Amino acid sequence: MNSMRHISRFTQNAQTRMGTWYATYERQTTPRLSVKEQMFLMKRLSFLASAGVPLLESLSMIAEQTLSRRHARVLTSVIADISNGSSLARSFSKFDSVFGDYAVNIVRIGESSGTLSENLNYLADELKKRHSLKQKIIGALVYPIVITLATIGITGFLMLYLFPKIMPIFASLHMELPLTTKIVIAVSTFLQAWGLWTMLALIAILITIIVVRSKSQRFRYLLDGWMLGMPLFGEMLRSYNLANATRTLGLLIKSGMTLAEALPLTADTTQNLVYKAEYRKAGEAIIRGEQLSKSFFLNSFLFPPVLSQMISVGERSGSLSNTLIYLSELYESEVEEFSKNLSSLIEPALMVMMGLVVGFIAVAIITPIYGITQNLHP
Repeated sequence: MNSMRHISRFTQNAQTRMGTWYATYERQTTPRLSVKEQMFLMKRLSFLASAGVPLLESLSMIAEQTLSRRHARVLTSVIADISNGSSLARSFSKFDSVFGDYAVNIVRIGESSGTLSENLNYLADELKKRHSLKQKIIGALVYPIVITLATIGITGFLMLYLFPKIMPIFASLHMELPLTTKIVIAVSTFLQAWGLWTMLALIAILITIIVVRSKSQRFRYLLDGWMLGMPLFGEMLRSYNLANATRTLGLLIKSGMTLAEALPLTADTTQNLVYKAEYRKAGEAIIRGEQLSKSFFLNSFLFPPVLSQMISVGERSGSLSNTLIYLSELYESEVEEFSKNLSSLIEPALMVMMGLVVGFIAVAIITPIYGITQNLHP
């Protein structure tokens, strides 16, 4: 009898442990949807809702048409929740790593105010604009990175392969070499002896920075602040962050949220920790009865005076949401302009640098060869 009780107790404990493990596994393996998949979902739901199609039927229609397993898994869970009487916002909140608090609150407001179709459309547009801005920044950096890598590759080929084949010729002649040649010989010798270790050390430093950034909030805060202060690129990053934040804040206020409620959500959607901290401070100031424009005036580096002045006008006129959305469009156009100007400024500089490096090595090789030919003719 006692043995049966022990077996029963062991079975119950095992089931409990398995249940806990499975729940943990489910949380850790939450599917992630791409930005395009999220845009597709919000846009389709918005269209079907505006056409009067019931939410459960809309979700089922979208689920039948999706080919992505990740997408289907999310939709299956949402459909099950809606069938059991849950709201769309509550179901989305189970996938906070997919949709985030911002999307959940926009949907919740839409459901409570009867503007779900419009709010879903806002979300789709928000995702599209954020994705577009990010792609513009990435696009502005791709070509300079390619040119830099090409310069490093050509320099490495000349230093590690071509130049070592010519060096014995110079050494056998016992002649005084030009300074340029001596410099290239020294660099080539160093790279042959320590090049691999230097490259591994640089990779190790990069990996360390990435790991420490993911683990230490303080380090990430300092790194984010340093990036915002970089010449050219820092200004584009500030405009990018302001474009996203003003649009998010404007849409939240337009959806019916108070400024005190909207600022913490805006902070949650902001990836840069410096701006995130400022939005949280501004939210606390609003609760104390201060104005948003006053909080922004205190930091003219992160928030240009024109931004604070426009927000002040919006606060006085009662059109803060429209003012913020207008500012987001203004900063979006600035990001686009910056991305074009950044490419046009950096590309020629990189080409000149590439020419100087290759030209320096070429001169270092040609000069002693020219000296040899001169000595051959009396």
